[in-house]
Amino acid sequence: MISIEEIKDLMKDLESDRIERTISFKEDKLGPAVCAFSNDFPNHKQPGYILLGVNDDGKVSGITIRDEDLVQIGGVKSNGNVLPQPSLVVSPVLQIDGGDVVVVEVKPSTYPPVRYDGRCWIRIGSRRGKATIEEEKILTERRAAYAKTYDLVPALGSTLNDLSIEHFRSNYLTIAIDKETLDENGRNVEEQLASLRFYDTNEKCPTNAGIILFGLNPKYYLPGAYIQYIKFSGNEMTSDVEYEKMFSGALISELNSIDDFIKNNIIKERPVKQDSFQELILKNYPYWSLRELIMNAVMHRSYESNAPIYIYEFANRIEIINPGGLFGDVNEQNFPNASDYRNIVLAEAMKILGYVNRFNYGINRAKEELIKNGNGEPIFDISLITKFKVTIPINIKW
Repeated sequence: MISIEEIKDLMKDLESDRIERTISFKEDKLGPAVCAFSNDFPNHKQPGYILLGVNDDGKVSGITIRDEDLVQIGGVKSNGNVLPQPSLVVSPVLQIDGGDVVVVEVKPSTYPPVRYDGRCWIRIGSRRGKATIEEEKILTERRAAYAKTYDLVPALGSTLNDLSIEHFRSNYLTIAIDKETLDENGRNVEEQLASLRFYDTNEKCPTNAGIILFGLNPKYYLPGAYIQYIKFSGNEMTSDVEYEKMFSGALISELNSIDDFIKNNIIKERPVKQDSFQELILKNYPYWSLRELIMNAVMHRSYESNAPIYIYEFANRIEIINPGGLFGDVNEQNFPNASDYRNIVLAEAMKILGYVNRFNYGINRAKEELIKNGNGEPIFDISLITKFKVTIPINIKW
């Protein structure tokens, strides 16, 4: 974070397009500002700064900034309304010229266009506004020059005919882009897909994310892009196999199928009489926790691997094994309290589709729900290096 003297210089610089001054902590004010600096339309390749507690004339406003205000400011990063997730740092409350000031440093995204609530915001000079179609195209083309996650890599040899355009338009586009932008759109399907990172305009083919989400046969291009469920009669893999199922279609429809399968085929309930003659409903596993851990595997797995995600249900536990170990900034010391995304586009899509509620939140809540249900804590094996494994014990009362 910059120094106090540098902050004072920013406050005085009324011409810079890398600075926004505000006294509002509302998300509908901060969200577009974070989005615009993340998009870095002028291509400064430098951070933008939001100065909270500073008036438009560069003077400290004198408002009081409380701890709950800091929580609200930091929430802009993790609540999933700015996508892809922005990179920002929030300063503590600083005393400058007798008043409270907080500085939010926003780094340019390597995955533009970034959107807030489905809208793409940019900043040029003193203007912050919604990007035009042409301005958004510039951001889309610029992305190709940046470092890529594997889901952004073009699926060479594929064409639009490999995608279900109906799925994309009916089940994704209308919730990913706000209605006003869609009404004034006028883009062809390639441009619509490219603006959401599902199509590569240079190679003129879908990206891996496009194939995974909307592919008619994802396994043709990505052989490991499926989930294999196996139920064993006992506690070991040598036990008889009672049931098995593969989920291998377009992820946009398979996610719903997996969700239904968890509810209807894995989760079991039975009533247990209590001393007061009331009945307690006992569950072998809490639905939300199991769903969260499986969705986490889908979001974070390595799609470069030819191995699928395995879900093994034994008599006394469930094991979820997905290809790819801890990624990026996440390591053995900070897991699960740190986050990084091997598949930036899939993470965004799963948030938009409602399968992820907030970033960097689900695993801790899943642990809480499992303990509350009587299962105890899940066991994470992060020593496998090329794989990630979680073991979920069955409810001890089951």
